[in-house]
Amino acid sequence: MGFGDLKSHAGLKVLNDYLADKSYIEGYVPSQADVVVFEALSSPPSSDLFHALRWYNHIRSYEKEKSSLPGVKKPLGKYGPAEIEDTTAAESKAAAAAAAAEDDDDDIDLFGSDEEEESEEAKRIKEERLAQYEAKKSKKPALIAKSSILLDVKPWDDETDMAKLEECVRSINLDGLVWGSSKLVPVGYGIKKLQIQCVVEDDKVGTDQLEELITGFEDFVQSMDVAAFNKI
Repeated sequence: MGFGDLKSHAGLKVLNDYLADKSYIEGYVPSQADVVVFEALSSPPSSDLFHALRWYNHIRSYEKEKSSLPGVKKPLGKYGPAEIEDTTAAESKAAAAAAAAEDDDDDIDLFGSDEEEESEEAKRIKEERLAQYEAKKSKKPALIAKSSILLDVKPWDDETDMAKLEECVRSINLDGLVWGSSKLVPVGYGIKKLQIQCVVEDDKVGTDQLEELITGFEDFVQSMDVAAFNKI
């Protein structure tokens, strides 16, 4: 695994593709993995590599606190996309999986032999096999679509109690919503905004719903913006 030479355009392209559906190098919060990769870059990615540039600017905002980020530093080559499997081996695995799935499905014969007499017993067996097939399909786990969202929550002025503002935001408790790390980011004139990470289940929680609930704390919150949105 690895990104290759991150001082070359080819290496940055690999990094950009890797971050297309991720907010961080590992996990859902900034870590030492992000620090290792960030320090391997000699300059910010170009604007056409917008996933990598978005990540670079975000990690750069942690410059003063990077030593306190969680995780243990590993060699650069330990991070990044896995190496591509040997083509022949990959094809063999795919063929074996397809054969196994076909054999598995063959275990259930929905309609029996063409020569089977359509008796009451045959109908009963057919119905039992159909019930077994439906039961087997229902046990297959459904994939849950999730997204990682970075929110910017802005107060009214520099006198707003930011600790209370964050407490209000984190008090929002929804099925399919998990709050992550946060920090205060200066925006000028002594005012700081709350930047907070969360992970949501797409079918249960939307950004419009979050905005309505967060801006509902109107004594503290002036506005809310989505700073980053990535499918997981």
